[in-house]
Amino acid sequence: MTSSGLADGLAAFLAGEWGHPVEVAGLTASTTGARRANLAFDARDPDGRLRRLVATIVPTAVQLNPVAAEVSVRSLALAHGVPVPAVVAWSDDPSWVGGPFFVSEFVDGETVPRRVLRLIDAGGLGEQVARQLGLAVARLHSVPASLAPAELPETGQGGPPAATALAALAAAAAGLLEPRPALTYGLRWLEDRLPPPPPTACLVHTDIRTGNLIVGDDGLRAVLDWEGARPGGDPMEDVAWLATRMWRFGHDALEIGGFSPLEPFVAAYEAAGGCFDAARYRWWKVFSALKWALGLAAQAAAHIDGSFPSIVMAASGRRVPEMEWDLLMLTDPRR
Repeated sequence: MTSSGLADGLAAFLAGEWGHPVEVAGLTASTTGARRANLAFDARDPDGRLRRLVATIVPTAVQLNPVAAEVSVRSLALAHGVPVPAVVAWSDDPSWVGGPFFVSEFVDGETVPRRVLRLIDAGGLGEQVARQLGLAVARLHSVPASLAPAELPETGQGGPPAATALAALAAAAAGLLEPRPALTYGLRWLEDRLPPPPPTACLVHTDIRTGNLIVGDDGLRAVLDWEGARPGGDPMEDVAWLATRMWRFGHDALEIGGFSPLEPFVAAYEAAGGCFDAARYRWWKVFSALKWALGLAAQAAAHIDGSFPSIVMAASGRRVPEMEWDLLMLTDPRR
């Protein structure tokens, strides 16, 4: 869809939502999102205010949860003190802008990982952002599972989170285009060391990481990309994913997102009511390396089979060996 077509579609949609004619101006592509389109724009609301907004358009080929579920879980997290851009309106009708979408408040700041890390480094904000993130993640994990939107798929329909998640990875590995012995080894390692269920299964984001954060000169401003959220998860899954080496973008010594050691995050997480478990954390770190290796392989396959042709998806395949190396280092018995 052309830029003018997108602007017209958003204007018509918001006019119906707000009950008065709306003009959309300043439509620009946001820096966030490799698979979903994020478009920033200006629109005048029913109170006459000119508001900077963001439309997130979700291609059907990459949709994990229904837009209604993602909107609900974002609003739920916001209500529990997690910094999330507030949703203004949404629709699952693709006729407006070419796919299901939602419109949220624009939050200023950096999202591109290397820019985020430069900003944090220049301001000496690393441990501050880690503490802010620890607080935000603890608040998310405190949300009662009973409040989760009904449309969200629960991890294992109430079964042990680790065992259920591992079964999903095994199924994904079975669909690889070529054998990957390191990934097979990773599966066996995880199967042999399944952790016990967490004391309390919780709502998990599943993709909190550098690249899905908005950061400004005052630190963390928002957590983005809630499309994979689900109830019934292990809280250490979120913490381990954040600490995956891939999301450190070359700052490998700084375990949390490439900007902080682990300790400030854990201190803030536990002070806000979270329960950090080192053994389960390690298991989920190995799981995360395997998960992302399989995710990268699947993205490359989606380009190859034509289901989602994209140079970004095609380039994902070259990074699978990096994750295999991480997997072997994480499972090295000498470490």
